[in-house]
Amino acid sequence: MNALVDIEVEIDDRYVEPKVKILTKERDRQVEDIINAIENVAETGYSLIPAVGGEGITFLSQRDIIRIYTEGRKVMLQSEDGTYSLKKSLSGIEEELNPSRFIRISQSEIINIYKVKRFDINIAGTIGVEFDNGVKSWASRSCVKSIKKLLKA
Repeated sequence: MNALVDIEVEIDDRYVEPKVKILTKERDRQVEDIINAIENVAETGYSLIPAVGGEGITFLSQRDIIRIYTEGRKVMLQSEDGTYSLKKSLSGIEEELNPSRFIRISQSEIINIYKVKRFDINIAGTIGVEFDNGVKSWASRSCVKSIKKLLKA
């Protein structure tokens, strides 16, 4: 792994918020570390999410959350480390989430768009979602328009 990173800063009035683009041969550990470092700085305004697991309450960074969904009457959170339950309602937790990272895909599910491997836009108008960890989900028809807008599809 090369310890040196070539950094180039370009000042452009068209951008209100900073935009970061990483150019690399492959997505390796160094690239992941750079992404995590940038996200740590950029997300300082968003709270950690308290989740109940087997060993008590764990505070999770929003970047580690894959999806939040309802299962029966419980609100569940799936992260890279496992599945947890939440004490808040889906609507209550949605208010705490970074809106540039999370989108509601149905009445019972909110997803982290940065953890999506692929969106499968069906000719019938439905959207399948496959996450980096292999889990699959479906967007409800009522949310298809907002997802397409996000994807600019």
